[in-house]
Amino acid sequence: MASEYHRGDMDISEQVATFNLFNGLTKWGSLSIAALMVLLVVWFCTPAGFLAGFISAAVLTVLGVLFLREKPDAAH
Repeated sequence: MASEYHRGDMDISEQVATFNLFNGLTKWGSLSIAALMVLLVVWFCTPAGFLAGFISAAVLTVLGVLFLREKPDAAH
């Protein structure tokens, strides 16, 4: 049975899709948690209030989306 294995013959498209999904969920989930934490910390732990917390979280979200979005692949 072991001699029937040929390295590199298996279709790995499902593994690649799972890897990409996991990376995407990790990336966007981390950004959403960070924005929520900024909102809550500025709102409850400083005298700035809700509006400053919301603006801070919105700025973080916009910058995060700009930096974390998918870039086109470089031509090799």
